[in-house]
Amino acid sequence: MRRAAPLVAAALLAMALVGALALGPLRLPVGDVLGALGQLAGLSLQADPQALAVVGSLRLPRALLAALAGAVFGLAGAMTQGLFRNPLADPGVLGIAGGASLGAVSAIFFGVASLSVWALPATGFVGGLAAALLVSRIARSDGRTPVATLLLAGIAVNALAMSLTGILVYASDDRQLRDISLWLMGSVGGATPLRIWILVPFAALLLAGLPFFARGLDALMLGEREAVHLGIGIETLKAGVIGCVALAVGAVVSCVGPIGFVGLVVPHIARMILGPGHRLLLPVSALASAALLVAADTFARLAVAPAELPVGLVTAAIGAPFFAAMVARSKRRLAL
Repeated sequence: MRRAAPLVAAALLAMALVGALALGPLRLPVGDVLGALGQLAGLSLQADPQALAVVGSLRLPRALLAALAGAVFGLAGAMTQGLFRNPLADPGVLGIAGGASLGAVSAIFFGVASLSVWALPATGFVGGLAAALLVSRIARSDGRTPVATLLLAGIAVNALAMSLTGILVYASDDRQLRDISLWLMGSVGGATPLRIWILVPFAALLLAGLPFFARGLDALMLGEREAVHLGIGIETLKAGVIGCVALAVGAVVSCVGPIGFVGLVVPHIARMILGPGHRLLLPVSALASAALLVAADTFARLAVAPAELPVGLVTAAIGAPFFAAMVARSKRRLAL
């Protein structure tokens, strides 16, 4: 069962992608979707011209961006939970989402976002990265970064960023307030091939570190002292996890907004099913989170058609009850 988990997660992602490409105001047969994908891939397949236009120009970039964002959120969430040794942690505890939100909201408030199509993602990325660097700087002492101090620093920086964001929201006019609200709800509606290609290197950065991170996080589950005895460079591991998560999550949040709960719910469920071993947990979390966000975006497009819901509202509706159930379960265990 455990060995088959990556294949099951990959199958779920494949089904979610096909569903995202087939469903919409114009419903396409699966055969037409596969034919369009084959022709886009350069295979000698004949595709329906209408299906080719809908899939290639509209639905495929959006589905790929959702899958890429979901994979980064899930992988970063699993790594953050392993770093803090807390299954309720997510990348938000490092202040990345709060910093990215402050950067993007500042760009809208001060009119920078209107200067270029890339101004909003750029300011969001810089804000998220700056927040992560500040958290790391505050937590670091005598060449070490204690995990408990890192958590407290992340909470403080995130609270400060959200406070400043709230001040800007309060001072915004009606047009700015609408733009800010829509961005903070999260959406993959602005997907373009160029934006996807820009995010690919950041996702690849996380994937490239999987072997090192998996071994180190497994050892860290035993405690920092035990991990050192096993030959793990603890400070190098912490710096690698924080740096890669900050870069990848900051880049994704800057493009799709602060979509919540994906990096919390899926890694937690995967940990409950697979156990704490990160060699399986990390890739399964990435694949299953990608499937979840693609499916959530498909639902967001269909639920109130011809309008669409921000996908962040859908993931919050899924994640909030799950989080409440986890809290209730923890209370029952403590009572016992």
